[in-house]
Amino acid sequence: MTVDVLSPPAPAERQARTAVAVLFFTNGALFANLLPRFPQIKADLGIGNAAYGLAVAAFPTGAIVAGLAAGALIRRYGSGRVAVAGTVLTGLGVLAAGLSGSVVLFATALLLAGAMDAITDVAQNAHGLRVQRRYGRSIINSFHAIWSIGAVTGGSIAAGAIALDLSLGQHLLISAVVFGIAACVALRFCLTGPDTEPDAEAMKEEPKEETNERAARETDAESRELASQREEKLRKTRLRTGYVLAALVLIAASGALVEDAGSSWAALYLSDSLHASGTLAASGYIALVGAQFVGRMIGDRLVDRFGQRTVARSGGLIAAVGMGLALAVPTATGTILGFATAGFGVATLVPAAMHEADELPGLKPGSGLTIVSWLMRLGFLLSPPIVGLVADSTSLRVGLLVVPLAGLMVMVLAGVLQPRRR
Repeated sequence: MTVDVLSPPAPAERQARTAVAVLFFTNGALFANLLPRFPQIKADLGIGNAAYGLAVAAFPTGAIVAGLAAGALIRRYGSGRVAVAGTVLTGLGVLAAGLSGSVVLFATALLLAGAMDAITDVAQNAHGLRVQRRYGRSIINSFHAIWSIGAVTGGSIAAGAIALDLSLGQHLLISAVVFGIAACVALRFCLTGPDTEPDAEAMKEEPKEETNERAARETDAESRELASQREEKLRKTRLRTGYVLAALVLIAASGALVEDAGSSWAALYLSDSLHASGTLAASGYIALVGAQFVGRMIGDRLVDRFGQRTVARSGGLIAAVGMGLALAVPTATGTILGFATAGFGVATLVPAAMHEADELPGLKPGSGLTIVSWLMRLGFLLSPPIVGLVADSTSLRVGLLVVPLAGLMVMVLAGVLQPRRR
């Protein structure tokens, strides 16, 4: 990572860091306000598990469809403005989903909310990386931890709204207004100016110059042999890069799959299969994101001490064993603890995969990060319908086996991550 500024951050940078933290917080809180309401919405619409899973999959579908548009919007309007606009529109989409009177409207609202959420996610991370470059040290993990705080807050607000018997419309309207205003206030303190690097064009032209110079030098047989060796080395590097990138996508998708299992199915499994109250059922997702927050807060220190590879493998084992035991011996308390261990285990996976992808050789700056960020959403897209179909064929308890399986996959693929630095 290029460090632009090594001096202590100025007040503007500190204010911008707070502004980005607010954006991550609101992004985590908005959709989390809707998740504990899913059982009520499913019951009101009178749909089965498969139809429910397909409808919920509209959210990641919208994210995949719109995710690649974020770059163009950021270049035109700036990451801060795009993040704030996306936050406001996400809140409106969540409100529309809660008020939907049919499964088609519900899925459509989730599709639009997912599209806006994806654009917000890219924009707030882009702005967070701008602030990080100003700081000259890594702070991006703290933003993701704050997102977890926002998700816990949103889920807690929803649980409180259920306990107070607030209607869906009242609850989600309050949420959209409060967090939308918070995002708009944060925009005032975001960094100004373009998001693009000033030397980007020069970097693009440099390889062309090097290629021309190399072509001029490589005129005899010996130089052609050297060129052939370089081409072979480049080919192997590209193959290695492709393999590592695919593994990183699967690692990130595993983290996304576990998170989606908590957001889409935890409340439903606790309320329907284990007969927990609405308030207690909301605790499953809250426990997952709460433990995820703890994992992200201590993740940097663990990585520095043991290496990302060991941390990821250990996390995969914790998620597999914890959720596996919870499903083997189903109780409400045990299941909530199982979701908590799963959240803790996958806490560092997505940041680790993004960081590794951003440093892969043979790719343009930012390409690896973009690919992983976009494709990992397949975990969110595929998980709900797969779990729903398995649940209808067998039981939701069996469908949730995707969580320990994701942990096992991480253990197998973690070898592509960096070991401990000597």
